Amino acid sequence: MKINISFILNGKPTQLETDSDRRVVDLLREDLGLTGTKEACGAGECGACTILVNGESRLSCLMRAGQLAGQTILTIEGLAGGQGLHPVQRAFVTQGAVQCGFCTPGLILGSIDLLRRNPRPNREEIREGLSGNLCRCTGYQKIVDAVETVAASPRGEE
Repeated sequence: MKINISFILNGKPTQLETDSDRRVVDLLREDLGLTGTKEACGAGECGACTILVNGESRLSCLMRAGQLAGQTILTIEGLAGGQGLHPVQRAFVTQGAVQCGFCTPGLILGSIDLLRRNPRPNREEIREGLSGNLCRCTGYQKIVDAVETVAASPRGEE
């Protein structure tokens, strides 16, 4: 069944017609060309498809298009807002937390949600807070270092 939905996407009002049961990850990647949102498992197990919905991390592979109505959505493409890298993005780069990059968008958005909920997490809280985001390359040490760097900064910046 086709539905018309309106929402804010990366700071811009967005309206479109789509199937009500279309997965959000497919809508973002295929219909809207926002390929920073990745799909790996398709079952909510890996975190590669993480987006922020009203500031909270959500797995877009488990969401249906109708759930976007009236919401504010942020994908990795909308994060920096044209003003250079977000502090979490910058920390991932400077701490070497990016290797193949497939999991990076989901980890960055998940980190932002973690820091929103807990601005000064310790290393164990960072590991726990990002436990739903899988990475096959880094071993997580540098990812935790990056989040810790942002958390330790005076204004949440690296």
